[in-house]
Amino acid sequence: MVRSRPRFAVDVGHKEVPVTQLRKRVLEELKRRNYSQATATAYIGAIRRFAEYFHRSPDQLGSEHIRKYQLHLLFDRKVHPRTVRLQTSALRFLFAKVLKQRYSRDDLPLPRLLRRQIPVVLSPEEVARMIDGTANLRHRTILMTLYSTGVRCSELCHLRPEDIDKERMVVRIRQGKGGKDREIPLSPKLLEQLRTYYRSVKRRNGWLFPSLLLRLPDQPITSKTVWHLCREATQRAGIPKAVHPHTLRHSFATHLFDNGAELPVIQTLLGHADPRDTMIYVHLATRKLREAPNPLETIHLASAPGGEPIES
Repeated sequence: MVRSRPRFAVDVGHKEVPVTQLRKRVLEELKRRNYSQATATAYIGAIRRFAEYFHRSPDQLGSEHIRKYQLHLLFDRKVHPRTVRLQTSALRFLFAKVLKQRYSRDDLPLPRLLRRQIPVVLSPEEVARMIDGTANLRHRTILMTLYSTGVRCSELCHLRPEDIDKERMVVRIRQGKGGKDREIPLSPKLLEQLRTYYRSVKRRNGWLFPSLLLRLPDQPITSKTVWHLCREATQRAGIPKAVHPHTLRHSFATHLFDNGAELPVIQTLLGHADPRDTMIYVHLATRKLREAPNPLETIHLASAPGGEPIES
């Protein structure tokens, strides 16, 4: 027997308010606090998945349900603690800011993150194989845009045609992480690719990469779609690494540093507020590390005692 999707409602003043009204309230509170569009999308999705897991309206759930949901994500679905933190932050926002329920932070804990792991980075040759392994023109253009600009997946999804400034040769990122705008140099090769791609676009709804789903005629492509096409291209290219859209962002920054770009420039292009977030690319830049002389090579040693060769 297939379980039907529950009808979620919130009890406000003895009146049943449909979930669409709750969604509206959440979005209003996010907007009132000037949260970014990417955060709003992530929070709405997190709240929906939480309610669907229990097949109950969010106002009928509490801290014990959140505890069970966190355990489900961590141990059953093996979700990364960073993702669980995002899910929990969304639920904190729902209960504290929208439903006005009082909870302590100990009731809604955020999973502790271990020391940051060094991310996966592709070589330039692997990036080329991955782009060449795309299924069609649209997918190829998306991967080229990710690698050429280093934008976050959510930023790519919300690009509009007018954000491609061919006169000044820049790509404008509006309301990126932290609600900040920035500009990224536009590669002539990417501009030519974008021109070829856009001439082929049949559904133009104001987004550079519009959704192809009939039920979402006015929406941009989703991050999930970009994630799947990225994985498909990786498989086609025969790359065994765990690659996702953010891998191309890491590769963009690492290859820039390898080719001589300074860290403050990379920080600006990536939109990092904290320079420490950019410092990780020092550890990833293999060319720079190879160019640095090994200390053993810089000192002069006398011959081995007795002048005998060292046995292997």
